[in-house]
Amino acid sequence: MRTVELKDITAEGWVCRTCDAPLQRLPVDITYMGSLFRVELPCCPQCGFTFIPPELAEGKMQEAEKILEDK
Repeated sequence: MRTVELKDITAEGWVCRTCDAPLQRLPVDITYMGSLFRVELPCCPQCGFTFIPPELAEGKMQEAEKILEDK
C-alpha cells in the first residue's frame, strides 16, 4: 500500500449532511486498478462519509489514473 500525502486538501468548514458533524482529515484507503493507496481526506467521524473535493477528483486523481493506465 502506498501512502499519498495531500497537504492542500482541508476539512475546514465542511459538515456532514447526515450527522451534522464537522468533517475531519482522517486516513482513508482508496483502491484503484488493483493498487491500494492511503490518503487523508475530509471524513465524518461518526458515519464515515468521505468527501473527495472536485479539485482532487478532477485533477490529481486523473493524473494518477493516467500514470497507472500507462503502466
